[in-house]
Amino acid sequence: MNNHSRSLTKTTLTAAGRRVLLQAAVVGAALSLLFPVSARSQQLSEYTVDAGGHLVHVMPTVDKSAGRIGNPPSAGPLNYHGGPVMQTANTYAIFWLPPTLQTGAPTSLPAHYQSVATALLSLYPGHGIDNNNTQYSAKGNFFSWYYIQNAGGFAGSYIDNSAYPASGCSDSFTPGNCLSDAQIQAEISKVMALKGWTGGLNKMFFLFTSSGEGSCAGFGCAYTNYCAYHGYFGSTSNPVIYGNEPYADPSVCQVGGTPSPNGDAAGDAAATIASHELTEAITDPELNAWYASDGEEIGDLCAWNYGPNTWDSGNANQSWFTSWSIFFRQIGYFELQQEYDNHAGGCVQVGP
Repeated sequence: MNNHSRSLTKTTLTAAGRRVLLQAAVVGAALSLLFPVSARSQQLSEYTVDAGGHLVHVMPTVDKSAGRIGNPPSAGPLNYHGGPVMQTANTYAIFWLPPTLQTGAPTSLPAHYQSVATALLSLYPGHGIDNNNTQYSAKGNFFSWYYIQNAGGFAGSYIDNSAYPASGCSDSFTPGNCLSDAQIQAEISKVMALKGWTGGLNKMFFLFTSSGEGSCAGFGCAYTNYCAYHGYFGSTSNPVIYGNEPYADPSVCQVGGTPSPNGDAAGDAAATIASHELTEAITDPELNAWYASDGEEIGDLCAWNYGPNTWDSGNANQSWFTSWSIFFRQIGYFELQQEYDNHAGGCVQVGP
């Protein structure tokens, strides 16, 4: 073979090789669309804690968030890590209210407090905060691209008057009265079985407990470290997404001087906390979807920041009345913390 032939063969092989590489790249790109991105769970941080074999994501108390209140978010944007989102938000409320605490002291969770919490869960889909969620999608499978839809509804509630179990933890804020995460899961599972409720990616179960009843998860406890948290148990394909909602004591779980549009400081604090947890669960239900580089989720970046109050003579920043709720004089004004908007690069009340 002469030098010219060797040169021609070398050129031909190189071109063929390039075609093979190009074809491989195209196939690889197609496969990356056809198969989901491998989801990466959050790492332990001040927000994400080990609650006894699984992770939960906590909402720090006002004291723990003091440096953030009134200041721009220190982290952001929210980054996608491969996990699912909740396309729709169908919510359930369980109010666990036995006659007494473990110590024998009486329980308390006023009916109006329950009404404010229920109204928040009922009216949340279809309004501005949930609309902000629609910019966050699950990006894995080419055939299942989906975005949050600002849809859903309140699917059911139950008041459980059965006794609290013996304290499964030690919360210094509520000595002798403390629920472990395992006990919280057991209660949710019991009520689900009783009511015939099933789990799933588009459902969230909120457990509200009495004043004087604490809980602990990992290194922290209610009122000292957190005001609420969310997580899931069961399988990733059929999870039970849940929120632990201890009584919203305004002394530690509300910014001083915050208006109370419903004339119920604890009930209005419970509403903003439930909104925080629901928003975070929608965008990060299995703790592997949307969160910032330091582990903060959509609500953490704006925790306890409310923005301007333009409703109810300056007492509320959300007006979610419907025609029927106005007619029946039901709850529709709320004072809810803002949520992070990747498009705006900051905290918003309505978006995007």
